[in-house]
Amino acid sequence: MAVKSLADLKKMSSEFKNTVSLRENGDNVDSLIQIKVAMATCGIASGAKEVMDFYLEELDKQGIKAVVTQTGCMGYCYAEPTIEVKLPGKDPIVFGHVNVEKASEILEKYIKNGELVEGIIPVNYETVK
Repeated sequence: MAVKSLADLKKMSSEFKNTVSLRENGDNVDSLIQIKVAMATCGIASGAKEVMDFYLEELDKQGIKAVVTQTGCMGYCYAEPTIEVKLPGKDPIVFGHVNVEKASEILEKYIKNGELVEGIIPVNYETVK
């Protein structure tokens, strides 16, 4: 990628930090907060990139150890942008209609304090054994 502006350089730096963090924490990922941002076409069109950028910057700024990754379609196109948050020792929760404001609320209430917030997409299936 050619660096043509300060924004390009910041983007490269953010992507590099995320890659290094994922490598460093790959072996003990279950002991960390995990956030997956759905970045399929519908998610990106709805603002998922801004949500991912928010989490990458804010978690780092607050010193919260977490792994933020992008994923493809989670099948909730009607509720994009969607994210899946997995706290250590807990089942993952999928949140829908997550803009930057909602992402901040999820960080402050759910990730930091374990308080559920509106926007949870209920699990409507059972695991096949």
